[in-house]
Formats: sequence, C-alpha cells, structure tokens
Amino acid sequence: MRLHVTGATGFLGGELLSLAPDATGERVEIRDASAVTALLARVRPDVVIHTAYRQDGDGAPEIVVDGSGNVAAAARAVGARLVHVSTDLVFDGRKGAPYVEKDEPTARSEYGRAKADAEHRVGEECPGALIVRTSLIVGGPGHEPSKHEVAAMDRDATFYEDELRSPIQVTDLATALLYLAARSDFGVLNVAGADDVSRAELAELVRGEPVRRAPAPPSRPLDCRLDSSRARALLPFRLRGVREVCA
Repeated sequence: MRLHVTGATGFLGGELLSLAPDATGERVEIRDASAVTALLARVRPDVVIHTAYRQDGDGAPEIVVDGSGNVAAAARAVGARLVHVSTDLVFDGRKGAPYVEKDEPTARSEYGRAKADAEHRVGEECPGALIVRTSLIVGGPGHEPSKHEVAAMDRDATFYEDELRSPIQVTDLATALLYLAARSDFGVLNVAGADDVSRAELAELVRGEPVRRAPAPPSRPLDCRLDSSRARALLPFRLRGVREVCA
C-alpha cells in the first residue's frame, strides 16, 4: 500500500510516518489545488491520510476547508482512498450525551465550523472517503508530549472542570488510521479514547497533582464526548482511555 500523509510534520502526521516509514510526507501548499494535484499525480498513492490543518491564525479557515477539498479532489483524480481526520469540535457540546456518527455538525467555534465545512467538501469531492472524527490527542508517559500535555504543565493556568472530551493516545490513533486505510469503510467514523474526562482532569492526569479549576464560559462547546463503539467493533485492538495511558 503506497501511503501519502499530509501534515507529516505535525504530531499525528509524524506518528503515522514513524509507524509507516515507507510512506511519503512531502509538504505542499494545500490551498494550491494545482500543487496538490501535481504532487499526488507524481507520488501515485493508494491511500492518502489527511491530517494537515491549522486551528487558528492567518489563513486557518482556507487551509482547513479549501485545503481539504483540494486534497480530496486530487485523491479522487489518482484513484486513491482518502482517510480524512476531523474533530469532535464540529459539535456544540449541547447534546448531553456522547455524539454518534449520524449526529449532524452544530459547531460553535470558527475552527469547528471550518472542520464541519471541510467534512462537507470532502464528501462532495471524494464520496468514498472515510471521515474520522477524533478528540484531544495525547502522547502519554514515554512519548513526546502533545500541546495539551505541555499546556497542562503550566502551574499558572486554570483548567475547565465541565468541558468534557474523549482524549486518545497518538499511537493508538495512528495505528487505527493505518488499519482503516487498508479497509473500504466510508462515511463518518468516531475514533476516540475510552475515557471521557474534563480538561481539568486531563491536566491532573498529566501532572499527577491537582490543578486550578473553573467552569468553562457558556460559549465553549462543553460536552463533546464521542461514542466510538462502532470503531471498537471494527478494530482488532483496544482504544485505550487516557486514565490507562497516564497511569
């Protein structure tokens, strides 16, 4: 399986390349449709795993939405399977229960709306794509820390006690993506960790001590837990919870 990874210099993309060293991860400006098309026409991958994104800052919405559409169109043009990585933040966190794959996006944040729009673009450009929604990604003990773990070490920071997510360990997620890349599933699939924890509990698990807590502002997406039961039924290994990862 010839694999190409977008966002190969990122936390998840780098993990994918470490597990699949024969994959290509050549960087390209994904907002440039012709450049993406030319790269995939030259590389001729069987599968593209699209992890590249920018959460905020200059050009973030265009990178997320237009970039994803360009990658999807280029993958379809060369006959490659596409696995597109999305986020739990496509939801507003007001459901009051874990989100399942059939739930329609209801994003509140600019980033969440961009990722929801990207999912739509991917579905239009590459109907056979698999869209994987995931949550906060962590490294855990013995692994390079994620940005969330680095933030948790800030003793001056305050962490939200009522903002719930389903964090996943980066190797678990990368392994799942590689397994799913070799299958033919399409549509939306939730792939997140087994534990639902608050931002504050996540920080405490990382630090091993209590942290300063506060309620999240009402504008935040408070409960973006993901129900990953479909993925657990598909995968031949467990998706660990963050409590186990940090134990």
